[in-house]
Amino acid sequence: MREIFRPRRMWRPRRELSDAYDVVIVGAGAHGLATAYYLGQLGVKRVAVLEQGYIGSGAAGRNTTILRSNYKTPEGARFYDASIKLYEGLSAELDFNLLFSQCGHLTLAHSDRAMFVMANRAEVNRLYGIDSRLVDAAEVKRLCPQLNVSEDVTYPILGALYHPPGGIIRHDAVVWGYARGADRAGVEIHPYTKVESFEKSGDGPITAVRTNRGRIKAGQVISATAGWSTLVCAMAGIELPITTHILQACVTEPVKPLLDVVIVSSQMHVYISQSDRGEFVMGSEIEPWTTYRMQGTLNFLQDLTRHTLELFPQLEHARLLRSWAGLCDLSPDYSPILGRTAVENFHVSAGWGTYGFKAAPIVGRTLAELIHSGRTPELIAPFALERFYEDKLVSELAAAAVSH
Repeated sequence: MREIFRPRRMWRPRRELSDAYDVVIVGAGAHGLATAYYLGQLGVKRVAVLEQGYIGSGAAGRNTTILRSNYKTPEGARFYDASIKLYEGLSAELDFNLLFSQCGHLTLAHSDRAMFVMANRAEVNRLYGIDSRLVDAAEVKRLCPQLNVSEDVTYPILGALYHPPGGIIRHDAVVWGYARGADRAGVEIHPYTKVESFEKSGDGPITAVRTNRGRIKAGQVISATAGWSTLVCAMAGIELPITTHILQACVTEPVKPLLDVVIVSSQMHVYISQSDRGEFVMGSEIEPWTTYRMQGTLNFLQDLTRHTLELFPQLEHARLLRSWAGLCDLSPDYSPILGRTAVENFHVSAGWGTYGFKAAPIVGRTLAELIHSGRTPELIAPFALERFYEDKLVSELAAAAVSH
């Protein structure tokens, strides 16, 4: 008898929604799936993840895969360092190769003021045990011989902030690994299930979630929807101080291995790495207007390629393969909004701007601990929504190569 081929499934196919769940997570990106996975590890059984598109169709599948923890504030540095430490063991924990390469991260400085800022960040990083240091132009050249460090350019390189633990990881593998781990823990993942409204008892908690596939009762609700966070939270009666912008990126055709470190320029607003497939992955500044229209622009490609060629003139004849855009939700102090809200059983992960993918493991673990124990973990307490009303902002402005 001929053997019938049955493809292996990473997670169970979509099934019918149950009438009720202990936890409903809106958004099946890296944050939503990580939270579901860690809830499963804590023994929380009835968990559903709802996604309006396919798994990882939002920011998790549209970023440039860079991981780092060399942030500017003590709160941010501690938080992202905890995430990097989780990332370092995540392939083994999930039993799935995430292709994490800690190849190092260079944030270039092109002026005396930029060198001062990099030195300040390095001091903050070292105070919290994060490997980060200021290097001069000669050391930059040694770390990345392919980089053009000539003085006869528009933006000469004076030095850089060097962060050895930084690197790149396969973003879709992170999503798939967490989805498989959550599924094995009993979590239900429901793609193509759009949340249309929440039911509340007056000013009390959310009692049910209405979707395009029916109504479900919910004990706890988490919004992990990146650029759509203001719209989802508005359904719960929560107003977020967030604006949504698009961030664009592109890749070249595959070329021979050339770059083995992540290059970021704060003044030129570009960040560049080379993927395991040989593509140069390049990103730039967020667009200044607020929009949900994820359409690329010619201006982005013109500015990005001009600055990239100043840094790597040898890429002059490399052809662009594709470009894309994703949604970024920006908070006033450029730090996330994480944890409880004024609605008793409604929690958020929002306001990440360009930083969200780096934080996925620690967001998932801390939100899961919050749901399981009812207590806010110390690591995320500074990022509460209430800080905007209590004048306790956590300013991460200028901690990246873009405006966020």
